[in-house]
Amino acid sequence: MRRLSAIFLTLLVAVALSGLLYAQSAGHSVFQVSTYHALKQGILEGETSFRELRKHGDFGIGTLNGLDGEMAALNGEFFQIKADGRVHSIADDERTPFAVVTFFRSDKKVSLPRINNMKELQSALERIQANGDGVFAIKVSANFQYVKARSVPRQEKPYPALEEALKHQTEFELKDVQGTLVGFRFPKFMDGVNVPGDHFHFITDDKRAGGHVLDCRVDNANLEVAVISNLSLRLPRQEKVSK
Repeated sequence: MRRLSAIFLTLLVAVALSGLLYAQSAGHSVFQVSTYHALKQGILEGETSFRELRKHGDFGIGTLNGLDGEMAALNGEFFQIKADGRVHSIADDERTPFAVVTFFRSDKKVSLPRINNMKELQSALERIQANGDGVFAIKVSANFQYVKARSVPRQEKPYPALEEALKHQTEFELKDVQGTLVGFRFPKFMDGVNVPGDHFHFITDDKRAGGHVLDCRVDNANLEVAVISNLSLRLPRQEKVSK
């Protein structure tokens, strides 16, 4: 009996270790609600609640049903930045037509002494990321001298295409604010699934302002990058796609 118990314990340890090694080799995962192409077509209403979304990540970006503002998730908290640029906590029963989330664990940390604009930030990311065709979750924390951001007012049915909805966006400028860029980089071959290139949302540390980032300027930023190996995609309901 003791021999059998020892063998059983050895097997349990072996299974646990193999699971750990698999998890480490599998890398970080992203959970995405719908596709960017569906959003562009005007599929602006989804069935996924934020209660469920929290189970798949503590960091991410997206929007709320009706394209009601921008969503930013940071450290497990989910926020809505409305068209006036103000930040609100998101209730669990609110729903999203499009979101991308992950449990953020950085693989690389870098200090950026000076970034004058978004183009320079994108160039810095390209230098840091050895695999240019990969998917990355990106967090940039700093005191920002300048952030130009936008948000979108809630749309009404029948929902317009995204391009039409963005004609009514509100732009605002923030100066000398402590905050964080929350975002992802997707490769060109995933165009339609997500936005190719960099996509950032911003939220201030005091949780009072933010938005979809159009431009920024910052000194001494702390950049963290997580390499994404897996993507789980929840497709929109068929009747919504075939509108």
